[in-house]
Amino acid sequence: MPVSPQSNLTLACVLITIFLDMLGYGIILPVLPQLIGQLSGGSVAQAAVIGGYLVFAYSLMQFLFGPALGNLSDRFGRRPIILIALAGLTIDYTIMGFANSMVLIFIGHTIAGISGASVATATAYIADITPREKRAHRFGLIGAAFGLGFIFGPVIGGLLGELGPRWPFYAAAILAGANLLFGFFVLPESLARDKRRKFDIRRANPFGVLWSLSKNPVVLWLMGSLGMFVLASQSFPSVWNFFTIEVLSFSSAQIGVALGCFGLGFAASQALLVGLLTKRIGEWSTVLLGMLAAAIAFIGTASIHSEIPLYFFLIFGSLAGVAGPAINSLMSRQVPDDAQGELQGAINATNSLASILGPLLATQLFSYYTQAAPGTPGYFPGAPFLGAGILVLVAAALFIYTVRRFDLMHRPRVAKKDHIHEMAQPGQQQTPPHDENGNGNGVGEGTAGR
Repeated sequence: MPVSPQSNLTLACVLITIFLDMLGYGIILPVLPQLIGQLSGGSVAQAAVIGGYLVFAYSLMQFLFGPALGNLSDRFGRRPIILIALAGLTIDYTIMGFANSMVLIFIGHTIAGISGASVATATAYIADITPREKRAHRFGLIGAAFGLGFIFGPVIGGLLGELGPRWPFYAAAILAGANLLFGFFVLPESLARDKRRKFDIRRANPFGVLWSLSKNPVVLWLMGSLGMFVLASQSFPSVWNFFTIEVLSFSSAQIGVALGCFGLGFAASQALLVGLLTKRIGEWSTVLLGMLAAAIAFIGTASIHSEIPLYFFLIFGSLAGVAGPAINSLMSRQVPDDAQGELQGAINATNSLASILGPLLATQLFSYYTQAAPGTPGYFPGAPFLGAGILVLVAAALFIYTVRRFDLMHRPRVAKKDHIHEMAQPGQQQTPPHDENGNGNGVGEGTAGR
């Protein structure tokens, strides 16, 4: 039986699963360079290069497998996919904890990328058990769970790392295993059998799923805006530590404190502000507010020369966390129940593609503009952040165009249950969805172009 949308225990179970997944991932970050150095025998610089390849492998696997896992969850249900992914993470951390070669490290990280792609399934699970009008708020809770896991994970990993570089991996394996047992005994299935569909390999790859979603142009346009926004956001984790060292001579402790402040602000904005803002000003306005905050933060950070304005833009930029859940909720409204996994798989693939391209672009810009001597016209370490701010403004312009073209500010369309259909153009009549008794479903889901 599908889970009731009012089940707080089910919601808590999924959020705890996501939190523990991210906590386990964050635990290994502080000691990964040390473990790579031990196994490769190279310098810190060489370990950083290998670490970059590991990030590339991880993001590539998420890009390739996100849509597949999402589509598999549409066919077989959310629960088995989530449990299989948790088993994969347990195996991954165990392999990396006992690894005696870089080959095993890469194998473990590849498994982690595949298993981590299950976030699309977890998000689809939330969509299954949540009324459409509350999805923005609950998608924000997912982001908050990610943020909190990433905040506490590195702290715990750093403390465990004092015992040796492999101890955090052992702890992560234990957490993933406990999470697997927790999900097995607590997590019920959320997708009813009559809402499932056949698995289609053509829709289970990152390019095929986008082709499938092209039947719904509003989703495709929103996906493009989200992709540019996420691509711009990659400049922060990619060059933040290098930028603060270059411009402000930050120590590792100062970098950690700054990232902790951002993480707390970002998690708070997703957990507390998304639901409040979408209720008061609507989803599309919330998206624009988040994008505007990001653009101001990026462009302001690009030109800072002291610590106080850095923290101002850092805290201000955490408000950008409201944009992702709100635009996700907008897209979720446009697809039927049996395609939520496919949609979330496409979103996960888009985010992963941005995670592949973004760090490469940001680090190249940073490297190019810091090679010149300080004080010369060619010296500008903030170039990646300026570029990110401009890209966010382009993403906002594309989003405004999509909102106006499909009239989303008045009535977000809701796709039919049997397939993802092409949205009616503004001014064209669209039949309201009906429930099982033949009644219309109420406010916000009527005719187009009204």
